[in-house]
Amino acid sequence: MPASLTLSDTVPETARDAILASIKAHNDALLGPSDRRDLFIPIQADDGSVDGGLVGYTGRGWLYVELLSVPERLRGQGMAGRLLTLAEEEAKARGCIGAYIDTINPAACRAYERAGYSVFGKIENFSQGQDICWLIKRF
Repeated sequence: MPASLTLSDTVPETARDAILASIKAHNDALLGPSDRRDLFIPIQADDGSVDGGLVGYTGRGWLYVELLSVPERLRGQGMAGRLLTLAEEEAKARGCIGAYIDTINPAACRAYERAGYSVFGKIENFSQGQDICWLIKRF
């Protein structure tokens, strides 16, 4: 007998944790245990608060840049490239062979391309006329 399905617009943390545990167990069986390690490069404002930076992780030979934000006061000064370079150097030290990132921001896409990333996937007109792009860089 098939399981009954219900739809909700909220996700209990215990349910999210159970689904994630199931995915991780499947991936570990398929690929072996993950060597995932977080990576964080903060940008701090004068008052010491974090107002930008890079959040990502390395695992299975790759760096994934989850979040990259440069505060307005530092834009146009190569800060995105500096963040990526620092993250990539650490990723290489961890044995990674490349990095990937996604963005809907055209200026960010150009910055990533200047840093040596290439678009390998795109959904055109994803939202309000903007494309979402996935970029890759092999080391």
